[in-house]
Amino acid sequence: MEFITGYTLEELKERITGLGLEPYRANQILSWVYKKLTTDFNLMTDLPKKAREDLSKVFSFHPLRLEDRVEAPDATKFLFRTQDGHLVETVLIKERDHLTLCVSSQIGCAVGCTFCATAMDGLIRNLTAAEIVDQFLQVQQVTEERIRNVVFMGMGEPLANYDNVRKASQIMVSPWGLDLSKRRVTISTSGIVSQLKRMARDPFMRELNLAVSINSPRQDLREELMPLTKTNTLKELMEVLKNFPLPRYRRITLEYILIKDVNDSVKEARQLAKLIGPYKKKFKVNLIPYNPDPNLPYERPPLERILSFQRELWDRGVSTFVRFSKGADVFGACGQLRSRRVMLKSHLHETHPEMAR
Repeated sequence: MEFITGYTLEELKERITGLGLEPYRANQILSWVYKKLTTDFNLMTDLPKKAREDLSKVFSFHPLRLEDRVEAPDATKFLFRTQDGHLVETVLIKERDHLTLCVSSQIGCAVGCTFCATAMDGLIRNLTAAEIVDQFLQVQQVTEERIRNVVFMGMGEPLANYDNVRKASQIMVSPWGLDLSKRRVTISTSGIVSQLKRMARDPFMRELNLAVSINSPRQDLREELMPLTKTNTLKELMEVLKNFPLPRYRRITLEYILIKDVNDSVKEARQLAKLIGPYKKKFKVNLIPYNPDPNLPYERPPLERILSFQRELWDRGVSTFVRFSKGADVFGACGQLRSRRVMLKSHLHETHPEMAR
């Protein structure tokens, strides 16, 4: 079966024409899928009965199956299973006046950040555009309030899955799709220089919000935390970002995960301000206190140290905000719920095979 959510409008027009349907039927189908969240062709009453029967034989709606759901006051984490048996995380974040969905773009990750639970398994595979979009659709179906923001900050490196992330983003912002504002879709990357250059040349992708993980103003420490930076140096990265073409009134977010006694000193705050240099109007810094994981050797800094780091940047004219990671009660950091589920299942196989299903 083919998944309807893997098609753009133009692709679907071409596909259903080959099935003997008129191209305009594609608009009707996608209106049912994205505006009414319908997952049954039989309910698409403006389509002829024969067309509904034919479409049901060719297309399906959900490439993911909901496996688990964990609630907390400020976030809900969803765990999905792919058709080939892998687990994918999605987090619904409850902001003060809106909902934000944090979606995954890969199963596992090849970047290898030492503070990230997702990195422990390495990269298994890319998610398809349909699998990315389905995360949104399934969460929206069980959420009364409309999801307004999407951030590609879940499992995986979005720019390493460029084509599928691009297509999923197109579906999200198109009027015939989920109809989100481009200002409300954020691509978060660890800083793959070649892909950032590609994004800068892409008229569609460069209109989305861009967030880049920095995590240290020093090349040597960044290499320890993020092995990717050995071949994507901080110097190359900042050169690309300083020249990145932004829509008017938009800024690049520099994400900085604060880890106790690793990268949280006032000295490093000064070095970060120096790294940004005269480009203060082009960047803002999000300080993210580390979300501890029992399998990793890092801790969150005390509040006073977090605020001292922020104050040091503000005093040097850098717009800086502290973003406490939501969903700690639901293992909210990337990969935590998945890794916990995988470890639990492995343990059950050893102790109670009949329960490990």
